[in-house]
Amino acid sequence: MTGIKLEASWLQHLQAEFEKPYMLQLKQFLQTQKQSNPVYPPGTLIFNAFNTTPMDQVRVVILGQDPYHGAQQAHGLSFSVPEGVRPPPSLLNIFKEIERDLGPHTFSSGNLTSWAHQGVLLLNSVLTVNHSQAASHQGQGWEQFTDEVIQLINNQREHVVFMLWGAYAQKKGAHIDTTKHLVLKNTHPSPLSAHRGFLGCGHFSQCNDYLTSHGHPAIDWNIR
Repeated sequence: MTGIKLEASWLQHLQAEFEKPYMLQLKQFLQTQKQSNPVYPPGTLIFNAFNTTPMDQVRVVILGQDPYHGAQQAHGLSFSVPEGVRPPPSLLNIFKEIERDLGPHTFSSGNLTSWAHQGVLLLNSVLTVNHSQAASHQGQGWEQFTDEVIQLINNQREHVVFMLWGAYAQKKGAHIDTTKHLVLKNTHPSPLSAHRGFLGCGHFSQCNDYLTSHGHPAIDWNIR
C-alpha cells in the first residue's frame, strides 16, 4: 500500500507488512470495492487509531471487530463515533458500565478520541467495511495485519491492559503474555450480551488500578 500515512513509531515496526502479498491483495480488494460501494471509514481515517495513539504510548487496548457500517459513523476508532453522531447501543452500555464502576461521568458525545490521546488504542480487527454490509471485509487480510499489531504490543510494551469483550476478541488475544500484561475478558457490550456479564464487569476500575500500580496515570474516561 503506497501512500500510507502511519505514525512513525508504528511505521518503524509495520512498514514491511505493507509489502507482503496479503496486504497487496487487500489493497486490490479495497480498490475494487470502492468502485461499487461506499467504504467506511474514509481512506484518511483507516489508520486513525494508530495515528492518534503512537505505539510507544499504548497503555490500554480496546479490541473491536468491524467498523460501524452506517453513513458517518466509522472514523477509525473501535466503538467510537464522530461528534454529532448518536452513540450506538454497545457504546451506551460501555458508558453505563463506566458509571456503575466508577461513579458519575460526563459523556458529551460518542467520540472517544480523548481516550486515544491518553494511550487507549481503539483497535478494530478489521479496519474497513462496505456501507450497510456488516463483516463485508472480513477474511481479506486485515485480521493478519491486526494480529501483527497485537503481537507487536505484546512483545514491545509492558504493563498494557487488554480489554477483550466477546468470544471474537478473546480468541484474537489468546496469545497475549499475561505475565507482563493485564488481560480483562467478558461478554461483548452489545445489547444482546451485555447483561450476561459486561454490565458489572468492573473493567474500568481494574484497568486504572493496574496502571497506577505500575506507575502510570489512570485513564480519565470522561468525554467533555
